Amino acid sequence: MHESMMTPELVEFQNSFKKWVENELVPHHEKWEAQGITPRELYTKAGEQGFLCLTAPEEYGGMGLDFRYASVVIEELGYALTSGAAFFLHSDVIAPYLYHYGNEEQKKKWIPGLVSGELISAIAMTEPGTGSDLQGIATKAELKGDHWVLNGAKTFISNGHISNWVIVVARTEVPGSENSKFAPLSLFVVEEGMEGFERGRNLSKMGLKAQDTAELSFTNCKVPKENLLGEVGKGFLYLTNELAAERLTVAIWSLATAKRCLDLTVEYTKGRKAFGRSISDFQNTRYKLAEMATEISLGEAFVDRCINGMVEEKDMIVEASKAKYWCSEMLGRVADDCVQLFGGYGYMNEYPIAKAYVDARVQRIYAGTTEIMKEIISRDLLK
Repeated sequence: MHESMMTPELVEFQNSFKKWVENELVPHHEKWEAQGITPRELYTKAGEQGFLCLTAPEEYGGMGLDFRYASVVIEELGYALTSGAAFFLHSDVIAPYLYHYGNEEQKKKWIPGLVSGELISAIAMTEPGTGSDLQGIATKAELKGDHWVLNGAKTFISNGHISNWVIVVARTEVPGSENSKFAPLSLFVVEEGMEGFERGRNLSKMGLKAQDTAELSFTNCKVPKENLLGEVGKGFLYLTNELAAERLTVAIWSLATAKRCLDLTVEYTKGRKAFGRSISDFQNTRYKLAEMATEISLGEAFVDRCINGMVEEKDMIVEASKAKYWCSEMLGRVADDCVQLFGGYGYMNEYPIAKAYVDARVQRIYAGTTEIMKEIISRDLLK
């Protein structure tokens, strides 16, 4: 966020979290990348410091802070290139489903554990044959007496292995749903150890190496009736409402990572010599740096507006889609230009810019592809 949005309390919180990231995440991140997973205890450590689920209601163990505090966490993780610690997925994408659609019993049962880090969350939407098109979800849930029976498969699930609490999106046929223009989807909380719930392999990815990404399967998985989140058949509406926050987190992370890429490149071009002078002395280098700095500043202004919109609880579906589309594409351009200015060293994994480059690519894909974002924006224009 721009300094004009930072209160003394936010600055103090930012400094505290930044120091924690430098001590607890940065020194270990390379090891976690090699292992392909971050340890579960990382979440309990973060929970002990009050860094998880910052917007959780106070009556359930949270601090009830506004979205600006969550934005600080996302920014610091993005700037530090510590993509393995997907705290914002846990805190700002998944937990709010419980705040907004959970009943009183569910909130009391699960929110305190999400805040403390004793429960790690994931959300299972994407399927082997279905990506951004939620209407195509094939996983089904049928009500059988006092429980639901879940059958289907999910893939590309972040936190899929370390989570012990997963929101699963499934198709539920209810009377009248055949006439609806939206798929009759419902949300279910599937807990670790439930019969018929299995985790597959930890998927090998181009980037985000420290963040586990799993395949999940549900074979006659028995889910208690009380684990239905919200109302039957309202899942598509819930997902549409909450995806705005997810897309804004991607925009914030992309913006912070672009800032780090630029800072790394400015420093490198000042010190690297070619033809007897610093690379930063060449006009092409200076102009490229100027272009990137301008794009980042423009992105920051719009993202700050979106953050304020979230704080004010405005409808941010279209604005968040714009932010996600533009910032993720901007990060791709910045990361690519920075690698080019690093030359051969930019292609070496030991240089942070190389990691930033490969981690940047997925930002244009998950939480809805760039093409889906354009579809949402254009539909709003043409309605």
